[in-house]
Amino acid sequence: MDWAGWAVFGLVATVALTAALITAQLAGLTRLDLPLVLGTMVTEDPDRARVVGFFIHLAAGQGFALGYATVFALLYRATWWIGGLLGALHVAIALTVLLPLLPGVHPRMASQRAGPASTAMLEPPGFFGLNYGIQTPAVAAVVHIIYGVVLGLLLAPR
Repeated sequence: MDWAGWAVFGLVATVALTAALITAQLAGLTRLDLPLVLGTMVTEDPDRARVVGFFIHLAAGQGFALGYATVFALLYRATWWIGGLLGALHVAIALTVLLPLLPGVHPRMASQRAGPASTAMLEPPGFFGLNYGIQTPAVAAVVHIIYGVVLGLLLAPR
């Protein structure tokens, strides 16, 4: 396994995921803005939050890339399709576990039970992130599979 390359390739894969997600957001396919969601955990200012959130997302992407590299090493192979399967598993966990738990730890996100008196800046993601648009689960799946495929291709032994 290319342990020296995982950080660089993790960065490349995370940038690909982020670029695809931003493109989908600009195309009106989803309202999910991961840099904003992550950044508002640290600061109220939306402009600063997007910058801080971008770097938080890059750091998280590096961590996940290390996990993918570890799985590839345990399997003694890295391929685009194994990366894609890991991406599908990754997004399944993100949509069914991480997003539903987010309102419980995010200081500026409303919960599903928050009423009109809530002062939260962000609405909760809802089931599978559907509060951010009906196509959000599909967009999330595609971008995470792209992430896995990129890692599978770049970490594959030559």
